[in-house]
Amino acid sequence: MSQLRKMGPLLASVVGLLILFRIWVPNFLAVENLIDLTQQISVNAILALGMTLTILIGGIDLSVGAVVALVGTSAVFTLTVLEGSVSGGGQFTLGILAGLGAAMGIGLFNGLSAAKTRMPPFIITLATMQIARGLALRFNQGRPMIVPDSQTAFLAIGNGRFWGIVPYPVLIMLILFAIGAVILHGTLFGRHLYAIGGNRLAAQLSGVPVVRRETVVYILCALMAGVAGLIHASQLYSAEPASGEGFELDAIAAVVVGGTSFTGGIGTVHGTLIGAIIIGILDKGLNQAGVHFSLQYVVKGLVILGAVYLDVVRRR
Repeated sequence: MSQLRKMGPLLASVVGLLILFRIWVPNFLAVENLIDLTQQISVNAILALGMTLTILIGGIDLSVGAVVALVGTSAVFTLTVLEGSVSGGGQFTLGILAGLGAAMGIGLFNGLSAAKTRMPPFIITLATMQIARGLALRFNQGRPMIVPDSQTAFLAIGNGRFWGIVPYPVLIMLILFAIGAVILHGTLFGRHLYAIGGNRLAAQLSGVPVVRRETVVYILCALMAGVAGLIHASQLYSAEPASGEGFELDAIAAVVVGGTSFTGGIGTVHGTLIGAIIIGILDKGLNQAGVHFSLQYVVKGLVILGAVYLDVVRRR
């Protein structure tokens, strides 16, 4: 009950936004429009799930947007190179492994650098953001790569529907959030993350394997970016080396709006999901209402400021 009470204002915000945009955009609550909205939310929500873990331990990962691009280009490049030389199922598997492998490599570097060198995660991930973006641009000389028509399984990741109703990206999102909720709120690993975010030194003195936990968190964050990158490339039917720009900001916005504290140690998975829904409704609603994109940035900025201010007030 206490969790529901805490989520009350967020849920009320979702309902209020839906009513507002229903008045502003007459067909906003149409079934197909809502399904399209959930598909748009899924990519940012999956990114925000990984970002929740890093912010929860007092860190941050600015490289997730660039990782989305790197994963997409790595996967589609592999699919294209292997076209005709490996069976369709083999191509699909190797393409997925190439994309997720690239993501986990970035995550491992971020985690070890943050945990062992104690350099600020902001600087580390800012650097890997540039590295990942540069690597993505190396594929195909920076030009978009079209997913081969034969790769129907890959294209289904972002465009297929379970039983013809629930989009696969939404299904993947819900599964990942269910797993995330169990891990974060029901395991020793999750309790360790809250302890590290609350007081890193005290956690270390209490026997928590801080370096190992922190490294795993950054790998998981990059892995979530990898899944989001595969979905995004599938939805676009191509890998865009410049895609993912600004995705890290939307993910951070969803996490903060969902109630996770930037100082670490406070936050929930379900809060992040609701935060992603709020950001998604704002994006789609303002766009369909014809609000100029420059003002959309202003609105989202004000929402983030408001969420951070409420966090400060709550802590006081």
